[in-house]
Amino acid sequence: MTAQTETKRWRRWLLAYAPLFLWTGVILFLSSDAGAMTKTSRFIRPLLEFLFPSASEETLLFYHGLIRKAAHLTEYGILAILAARVFAGSARTALSKYWYIAAIWLVAIIAIADELNQSLLSTRTGSIYDVYLDVAGGMLAIAVLLLLRRWRLVRSILYS
Repeated sequence: MTAQTETKRWRRWLLAYAPLFLWTGVILFLSSDAGAMTKTSRFIRPLLEFLFPSASEETLLFYHGLIRKAAHLTEYGILAILAARVFAGSARTALSKYWYIAAIWLVAIIAIADELNQSLLSTRTGSIYDVYLDVAGGMLAIAVLLLLRRWRLVRSILYS
């Protein structure tokens, strides 16, 4: 194998895996103190107060909680899409054939690690329900990809 071929192979691997690794890093960063409700309320709370000026404290806390749960669905949906992209293009037959299962497994593993990390922090709490929510976000994203793939709209995402 020539050096140029090896460089192309390395570049292709890096372009495939770098977004997945970076997004996993974002998720794990957000599972630290930086993602605690007291920290996110610094920017979510003023936005909610602007949008709902007459809302009660309970209502604002409820909306803040909903936004945080929607973030779980979204961040793990993105993780599933990035994982699907990597696994669908894998040279390993099992991974490329069952990319959707591998992507959901990866989402579940990272969700469990995320919640275990949070359970070790005094400012956070780990929850099995958040793991379920994270996996549901990943499964929803994969379901959308499978539907789009069936309609032949997603080839460029999965096989780039």
